[in-house]
Amino acid sequence: MLELYNGALNVPEIITRWYAQESDTNYGAYIPFVGTVRDEDGIEGLSFDVYEPILTSWFEAWVAKAEPLGAKLKMAHSRGDVLVHESSYIAAVFSPKRRVALETIEAFVEDFKASAPIWKYDLKNGDRLYARERSTPISGAGLLGGIA
Repeated sequence: MLELYNGALNVPEIITRWYAQESDTNYGAYIPFVGTVRDEDGIEGLSFDVYEPILTSWFEAWVAKAEPLGAKLKMAHSRGDVLVHESSYIAAVFSPKRRVALETIEAFVEDFKASAPIWKYDLKNGDRLYARERSTPISGAGLLGGIA
C-alpha cells in the first residue's frame, strides 16, 4: 500500500489505521519508521516533488521482493510543504518473524533514500530552494536525476 498526501502526514492516524488493517493477520512483527523534518540550516521546512509513476513501480518491486519472505510493506509520503518537526515519510513492515521485519525495514528505507523519485527543496525565508547537497541523483534518470 502506497499513500501520497499533500502536506505533512498525520502519523497517529496512519500508523493506527495500518495496525488495525493488519490486526487480524498472523504477523508477529510490525515495525514502522517515521521520517521527521529536522530543524537544521535555518530551514522552515522541506518541500517535496514526487514522480508518481516511477515511485509506484519502485514500491511494487519492493512489495514483490517482500512477499516471498511473508512480509507486507506500507508507505506514506508527502507532496508539497512539510514544516520542521512534522513528518513527511512513514514506512512499515509487517512480518510473521521479527528478523525478517527488521532486515526488510532497514533495506527498504535505505533503498528509498537512494532510489525513490522524490526531490527535496528547503523552505527558507519564504523561498523554495533545491536541496542539491542533500539529494541523491537517481541512477539512469537522465534529466530527472538532477543537474551535476
